[in-house]
Amino acid sequence: MFNVKYTCKKYCYAVLVFVGLVLFSSCKKEVLPKPSGYLRLDYPVAEYAHFENKCPFAFEMNAKAIIKGEKDCGFTITYPKMKATIYLTYKPVNNNLNKLLRDAQKLTFEHVIKADDILEQPYLNTEKKVYGMFYQVDGNAATNSQFYLTDSTRHFLTGSVYFYAKPNFDSIMPAASYIKNDMQRLMETLEWK
Repeated sequence: MFNVKYTCKKYCYAVLVFVGLVLFSSCKKEVLPKPSGYLRLDYPVAEYAHFENKCPFAFEMNAKAIIKGEKDCGFTITYPKMKATIYLTYKPVNNNLNKLLRDAQKLTFEHVIKADDILEQPYLNTEKKVYGMFYQVDGNAATNSQFYLTDSTRHFLTGSVYFYAKPNFDSIMPAASYIKNDMQRLMETLEWK
């Protein structure tokens, strides 16, 4: 009745054709994992504006940042998109310059536990009588940049930047570099009244 030989032959050819199609259709280029990508953070080119009020100093700051006055000529300069703030603190010098210098240096070196390195860059502008130190703190410290400025007789100003994020230097490095440049511009343009 049934031709078993014919049915088996027909079935074997069908299976063979199906397996061949599957094998040939799966032959594509080898799939490779994509390389790790990095977040690209582009910030606008900094434009600077002159800042002056009743306090005994004036400077240039990033026009995109927001400055708010605090008590006793202290200021906060905020960068909302970067979640960062520069804190400026002013103190008059009254035979206490050594104490003010020690306090500013102590604040910086409290971060030595988390820091990989602390670079000190002296700043001298004898024409404007502005002297100080800029500290770049590398690593997962709470602050990445700090400075102090003085005329050594009447004025003393400190500044430090803090990010409102867990300190992970690799993640915040682009923003930290951007704000570091703004802090250095502030230092270079500072004038005592």
